[in-house]
Amino acid sequence: MTYFYLAAAIVCEVAAPSFLKMSDGMTRVGPSIGVAIGYAVAFYFLSLTLRTVPVGIAYAIWAGAGVVLITLVGVFAFRQALDMAAVVGMLLIVTGVAVIYLFSKTATH
Repeated sequence: MTYFYLAAAIVCEVAAPSFLKMSDGMTRVGPSIGVAIGYAVAFYFLSLTLRTVPVGIAYAIWAGAGVVLITLVGVFAFRQALDMAAVVGMLLIVTGVAVIYLFSKTATH
């Protein structure tokens, strides 16, 4: 259940800045409410994750996956372009998260 909580935290953490982009500088009420709810729910699920996963491991996975996923949202939903350096950086982040999850004895599975 722990990694389900972490996945939920990541999804909500990706939804929040997506709403932030749509909020037009927090001038649109609906997306602005989505920002607040997204972050609140993300932190709630992250707090559940931290019951069993060390904070450094959970945060590394949460932040790394969030960066990559929000970048993909930017590319596909907002038509933002990536250069090769950004793509290579994202691959390094994914590799780092995979190494932590698959090989770290600190991460609880």
